[in-house]
Amino acid sequence: MSGFNRRNFLQTTGAFALAAAHGGAFPGIANAARTDELNIYCWEGYNSDDVLDPFRRETGAKVRAEGLTSDPDAVNRLRAGETKVWDLINLNNPWAREMMWPEGLIKELDRDRFDPMFNDMMPAFHAPYEWAMDKTGEHLLGMTQRFGPFNFVVNTDKISRAMGEDQGFNIFLDPAMKGKYGILTYDNWNIYHMCVTAGVDPFKSHSKAEIDAYAKVCKQIFNGAKLLTDDLVAMNLALINGEIDAYFTGGTYTASPARFDGSKQVRGITPKSGPMNGKGGIVWIELTSLVNNPNPSTIAEDFLAYVQRPEVSKKVAFAEGTYNPVTQMGSKEVMAQFNKDELDAIQWDTLEEEMSNSTDYDINPDYAEMYDIYSAAKRERES
Repeated sequence: MSGFNRRNFLQTTGAFALAAAHGGAFPGIANAARTDELNIYCWEGYNSDDVLDPFRRETGAKVRAEGLTSDPDAVNRLRAGETKVWDLINLNNPWAREMMWPEGLIKELDRDRFDPMFNDMMPAFHAPYEWAMDKTGEHLLGMTQRFGPFNFVVNTDKISRAMGEDQGFNIFLDPAMKGKYGILTYDNWNIYHMCVTAGVDPFKSHSKAEIDAYAKVCKQIFNGAKLLTDDLVAMNLALINGEIDAYFTGGTYTASPARFDGSKQVRGITPKSGPMNGKGGIVWIELTSLVNNPNPSTIAEDFLAYVQRPEVSKKVAFAEGTYNPVTQMGSKEVMAQFNKDELDAIQWDTLEEEMSNSTDYDINPDYAEMYDIYSAAKRERES
């Protein structure tokens, strides 16, 4: 899911390079038979046996999947030599076009085979879809699937959807909210959302005044929070039990399990307006790409085609733990896989509106500086 970065992107490069110098973290994998083996590095969901077992049975292949917890860390592992390990990598939208393709870490897909699959997706993702293409618009870099708005979550018994959308992240600056909200500590996203709260577009170069505004908000948000945790289940329980009225950083991805269990008052909120060309929300889109493995698996592209099937798309959408819309829901055959309660869990009724009020997840050019400011504010809160 959408870039949960727990460490400074720039500071990890040296560590992974050191690992590569000593033979990498997974010796021996690259020498295995490649006609009946597939290794996938992915956000949780694609590593579910519900998704993988039917493909294993169809192909007779040994399919290994490892979950990742950070887009930047995953890119660094490829840089450090793990292109020899993985055949497919599933990351959020900017990393393929902005870093992995220019650095030769991934390969292009066969457009004749895969472009038609985009045209069965929701209209916003039809070919040529910007994030799936290189900057020339010639090379197809991956296939989209899961996506969703990711901003903040409220208990609508305490804060109405209309109020949340109208006030946006300013809700968390209201003195009356002090001690009434939690912070779901997904650091990368917290930083982006603190930018938005400060009225700053996170996805551009920033002036000193903007950095200062962001730093002020960091301290205020941390100092006003009742609890901090990276456990979405614990955060949803605190919301349901009335311990908090809202939590900072969350969305369909985090609210959906509680909603599916019947707690419909738990709702992801996308602000109607904000500093990103007038938009107040951020949406993540996952892209699965073909790793530039020197000894590639012959079935990697077959897996990308397999997960486009209606029944498999549904399994990916409702994989273990969290539930999310998938781009394939533009197909009637895929939509037929979902029942009313499942659509309600992923807030299908407002998805189109929330998408229109959101900008796409991207890379923050000042992330290193902002991470240091964020970390200091977090340490101060925890001390």
